[in-house]
Amino acid sequence: MLIGAIIGLERQIKHKPAGLRTHMLVSFGSAMFTLIIMLTDGSQSSDDALSRVIQGIAAGVGFLGAGEIVRQSSRESQQLEVHGLTSAAAIWVSAALGIAAGCGLWQLALIAALLTFLVLTLFKRLEKHQRNS
Repeated sequence: MLIGAIIGLERQIKHKPAGLRTHMLVSFGSAMFTLIIMLTDGSQSSDDALSRVIQGIAAGVGFLGAGEIVRQSSRESQQLEVHGLTSAAAIWVSAALGIAAGCGLWQLALIAALLTFLVLTLFKRLEKHQRNS
């Protein structure tokens, strides 16, 4: 949850719909699904089960991200507008961070969370600077 919070806090500060709690829950849920498979002794190979869980998480979080992206615009134009691509990508990354943490790769998850935080903050500043130039 802490690793998801690193990304979610930045999104929350930027007043994005998917903020601190969303990212924390996505990361935590991904870790939980992963740990459940790793800690239970199923009838099939744990590698196969883990692979299916990771695939399911990635697909399920994709639907969550899609809800973040497409919104109906004003009644006057009646066109769909695309917003929230970065927030959707951050949700997807939070799922991967949770999977890494759930697999015990907390160092990888922490480094990836910090890199994601840098992308969300530093590159946003670079984009604003480029637009003003």
